Amino acid sequence: MTRLKIILITILSLLAFAANSLITRFALEKTSIDEASFIMLRVVSGALFLWLFVTIKNHKAPLQSGSWLAAAALFIYAVSFTYGYGLIAAGTGALLLFGSVQITMTLVGYREGERLNRVQLIGFVLALAGLVILMLPGIRAPSFIGALLMCISGIAWGIYTLQGRGASDPAAATAGNFIKAAPMAILLWFIVNLVDHGSINLDSTGAFYALFSGIITSGMGYIIWYSILPELKAIQAAVVQLSVPILVTLAGAMLLNEAITLRVVLASCAILSGTILVLTCKKSSTA
Repeated sequence: MTRLKIILITILSLLAFAANSLITRFALEKTSIDEASFIMLRVVSGALFLWLFVTIKNHKAPLQSGSWLAAAALFIYAVSFTYGYGLIAAGTGALLLFGSVQITMTLVGYREGERLNRVQLIGFVLALAGLVILMLPGIRAPSFIGALLMCISGIAWGIYTLQGRGASDPAAATAGNFIKAAPMAILLWFIVNLVDHGSINLDSTGAFYALFSGIITSGMGYIIWYSILPELKAIQAAVVQLSVPILVTLAGAMLLNEAITLRVVLASCAILSGTILVLTCKKSSTA
């Protein structure tokens, strides 16, 4: 795969990730759909679309593709991501999410033998500091529960991403993961419906956003992401995703009237500076 193609596919993936954050936050704030219904519709619609896509493409159902670990990580990501965005602004949530992704994948990459030189290590610490800035208590601090859920979501997404690096057929692997995660999402919806029936609201506009998220920005977006993962190291795959929060923060300010606070600016600067250092300062032979 050429460098230009890698860059273009990576950019498309990052745009899909940013769109997911905005769509989820917009649906939960501007419509009356509940979180459990949004999760169920997003995951099930993604599974149905991907099953149909792979069946037509490969002439066989992708039931044996993917893994239960990746499916579980996908489900945990979707649950914590959606409930977290019910409590936190889009840009702040994206910073916490992808900051957690970077830390998770960098640590796994280190365990697998990937090493950072001194400058890259400074970058990693800067990114970590950005997360700390966001999590510190204060008047402008985000909801602690919301922040915690977004961090859990980031860890789960990091695991899901790492599971996709060895996928020989990205579309089949993505489809298999969604198909395995769909029963989990349906079960969650039934449990919430039984425990608190009044909280379930299949708002038609919210349902449309959930279906769009499931089919387009998740189903198609994750196929694209899985296709590029074999070309990226764990640390590279982690840090390139840290451009997403800036896109989400700016779009959230324009589309959702979310405030860009000094805390968010400082955290963004720290995380992005760390990202640039990790990406651009190559490991030297003596490091």
